[in-house]
Amino acid sequence: MSVHALYVTAAYAVTAVVLAGLIGWILFDQRARKRDLAELEASGVRRRSDKAGKS
Repeated sequence: MSVHALYVTAAYAVTAVVLAGLIGWILFDQRARKRDLAELEASGVRRRSDKAGKS
């Protein structure tokens, strides 16, 4: 394997790891936000958009 091919392979590998990390972070954060919204709604806090639709 030439030095150039090794460089390209390493660049793709780093990119794949970074993208996987970002996707994982987004999914983890989405679950946390949904949990926060569920707790707020359970405590009686409602979204402003709910009031607009009921009028």
